[in-house]
Amino acid sequence: MLVVMNVGATAEQIEAVARAIRELGFTPHAMPGAQRTAVCVTGNKGPVHRDALAQLPGVSEVISVSKPYKLVSREAQPESTVVAVNGHAIGGTAIQFIAGPCSVESEDRMFGIAERLVAMNIPFLRAGAYKPRTSPYAFQGLEKEGLRILDRVRERFGLRIVTEVLSEETVDEVTAAADVLQIGARNMQNFALLKKVARCTKPVLLKRGASATVEEWLMAAEYLLSGGNRQVILCERGIRTFSDHTRNTLDVSAIAVVKSLSHLPVVADPSHAAGRREFVAPLGKAAVAAGADGLIIEAHVDPNSAWSDGAQTLGMDELERLVEDVRRYDAAFRRT
Repeated sequence: MLVVMNVGATAEQIEAVARAIRELGFTPHAMPGAQRTAVCVTGNKGPVHRDALAQLPGVSEVISVSKPYKLVSREAQPESTVVAVNGHAIGGTAIQFIAGPCSVESEDRMFGIAERLVAMNIPFLRAGAYKPRTSPYAFQGLEKEGLRILDRVRERFGLRIVTEVLSEETVDEVTAAADVLQIGARNMQNFALLKKVARCTKPVLLKRGASATVEEWLMAAEYLLSGGNRQVILCERGIRTFSDHTRNTLDVSAIAVVKSLSHLPVVADPSHAAGRREFVAPLGKAAVAAGADGLIIEAHVDPNSAWSDGAQTLGMDELERLVEDVRRYDAAFRRT
């Protein structure tokens, strides 16, 4: 249920509505909009008495929210959310890029990658300090040393760090090193982890699970918003289908669908969808054409010597060509 306030509703009137919702045994979530505030009601397992809320001062109307995901829906918030990360927006008026190697490698190599990203005006570096791998024998990441390297990269180059948090136990240390916490596809429905990350003040990038429906993906995001973290970025990274010509199947249609259903920004990860570097650029362009707010790309100064996922990693010159192509498209057809 959604309690829509009048345009001129005061802070005291909004708080009175929130207090009335709590007295009914439910949870209020004030959602300020461009023109007026709405208060979303969660925790109700059945209908709520409309009259008890509709008659309160400052209330314009009380409406039902038909979707099971309440806070992430456009019914609750028609305006698109823009997630600001230290002066750089995701979901704003231009496509955003997040790039870097699959895993954190040596400090010298990470500095070399960071230097090229800065030259391309890419403000976000992605790299994993903790790596979830299918094989227990594969490289698992540098872990705490990887976080220390990322911290030094941020200090020297001013890049915003995007890195994955794998477990509840590592949330605090990853939060200290990261500007954006990534919840990987394997953890999309790790509800204990979602609840803990929801209490963090850092933005969260939530990847879609390999077999997750759009509704399951949005319900996972609902865990984050209902827990108090409104700075959520959705990431389509390909799903498992019957096809094996790419690593996963990039669900371009899901980008357009989610943009219509939810106010949250959506980025795409064509690297994990493709699995092969020659397909990364065309899939990335397709995602942008479908409405993606940004791309997260695996890139390296020497992809063939990357410690993990080298086959799907772009070289820096390839990344630069993709960035230039997408920015030209964006300027011509989409936003600014």
